[in-house]
Amino acid sequence: MTNILKSIFILVAVLFMFSCGDSEKENSEESATSSSDGRIQLSFAQFEGSDMELGKIEENSFPVTIETTGMIDVPPENKAMVSSFADGYVRETPLLIGDEVKKGQFLVSLENPDYVQMQQDYLDAMQQMNYLKSEYQRQKTLLEEKITSERNFLRAESEYKRNLAKYQALRKKLQMLNLNPETVENGNISSTIRIYAPISGSITEMKINNGMYVSAADELMQIIDRDHLHIELNVFEKDVIKIKKGQDIRFSIPEANTDTIKGEVHLVGTSISEEKRTVKVHGHFKDEQKKNSLATGMFVEAEIITDKRKAKALPAESIVSLDNTNYVLVLDTKTDSNYIFKRREVLPGDTFNGFTIIKNSADFNQDTQFLTKGAFTLITE
Repeated sequence: MTNILKSIFILVAVLFMFSCGDSEKENSEESATSSSDGRIQLSFAQFEGSDMELGKIEENSFPVTIETTGMIDVPPENKAMVSSFADGYVRETPLLIGDEVKKGQFLVSLENPDYVQMQQDYLDAMQQMNYLKSEYQRQKTLLEEKITSERNFLRAESEYKRNLAKYQALRKKLQMLNLNPETVENGNISSTIRIYAPISGSITEMKINNGMYVSAADELMQIIDRDHLHIELNVFEKDVIKIKKGQDIRFSIPEANTDTIKGEVHLVGTSISEEKRTVKVHGHFKDEQKKNSLATGMFVEAEIITDKRKAKALPAESIVSLDNTNYVLVLDTKTDSNYIFKRREVLPGDTFNGFTIIKNSADFNQDTQFLTKGAFTLITE
């Protein structure tokens, strides 16, 4: 008898467990129901289980902006195009695009027999100057003692000063070519010249290779110092009067698909481009770390915030776009156990800080409640 009772008890327990499982399954599969008139019915349990929320249209602050475009750039003093003061053949260039260099670092060496001739001319001028200077001083002394004529003195003076000018010019040329005049005077003549970095930065352009012939007008490479990376915007003349120093800028890089980056107006140009009728506006980054991933020349789309205005708005996630029309769910009826929502069309405006302006807010009562969280699933189902 005891065994029979045990078997019955186990059977009842098993049936009870299956019954509970079926009940939970039915509850989990319960979903919102839609009526023929487009109303959506939702139980309190479904509402709370999906973390949905209700809210009203609220008045929020929205920025008044001017849309513009521009680029990432650096100041002129942070950009250097390297060239040579003399023609020559490229003998050595150890750098590649992207290499970081320090001011005064070796960049490239050039070779040309003309450099040897220039140093020879310098030595000749130096030796000639020593003789002419001695002759000039001797004629000056003789003139003071009335032993020589003024004509001889003036000739000696003229030859000395003409050669002195030549000597000083050649000395300056050697210094411009980074050739040390003292080294040349000691008899060390070189057929190569070395070019050094005028600023610190990174190599962004390399236009030479070993053995290539370059002239004094050729651009060899470009160096850009990114320490002062900034935004250079083009604002149309009709909007310039609204731009002031310190105003906030929001911009993004369309091609890079980056998040919005914040900046501020630092300088406003005072002249208008005749071709485009625009004024340059110089902006700085608010977060200096943001510019580390950017490169000069990047195109930007920007908004300059010139003012603020109040407008009726809803959370952006409460608005669902479907077939090129925007909808929200409005609470139509609340029963003892259910919410009943009705789909309504809205005309959205600008979005800021997670809120979107509702242009047709006058179509709704002040006490109208909206499904502000969880509307997307209900509208699209």
